[in-house]
Amino acid sequence: MNIILLGPPGAGKGTQAKRLESSRGMKQISTGDMLRAEVKAETKIGLQAKDLMAKGQFVPDPIMVQMIENRIAQPDCARGFILDGFPRTESQAVALDSMLKEQGLNIDAVILLDVAEDALVQRLAERRGDDGSRRADDDPEVVRSRLEVYRAQTAPILPYYEKNGRLKRIDGMQDVGCVGSAIDALLDAKQA
Repeated sequence: MNIILLGPPGAGKGTQAKRLESSRGMKQISTGDMLRAEVKAETKIGLQAKDLMAKGQFVPDPIMVQMIENRIAQPDCARGFILDGFPRTESQAVALDSMLKEQGLNIDAVILLDVAEDALVQRLAERRGDDGSRRADDDPEVVRSRLEVYRAQTAPILPYYEKNGRLKRIDGMQDVGCVGSAIDALLDAKQA
């Protein structure tokens, strides 16, 4: 099973992806982590990305899609993958669908963790690490800024997935266990 997890920063995507990795053997794929690994390994894609990022430019969709194609071909993705952080635009979503179709694959579910922004700001302001510290990006003003970026850059792809019936909304304001149960029910229904 291959899924995309969407939602604003702090909605719980990372928490749910880790849970799905553990319970279902799916592999979380973070494009940000992949880019950093490609740059560090000085692969062809990494060198291209490094040059672009050094100039403050975005990595073009074809490079991102090629990177994902290479990654999902790895053995640890055999039981499925969870995309986190990609796609961010409709053109990326279309390119992803096209590449997957060529590989005989598809996205089985696009799951949006729906959250109330004001409550999310409050939740993150109260969040603490294992050592009791607070992350700098959990400051309410920083969170509001990150939410603005999400609304401007990522939220516009929601209609693309809605129009073909793949977008499923889950109330991300529930406790972690309830969100996980809702995701599991959705995925189990897809497999039935």
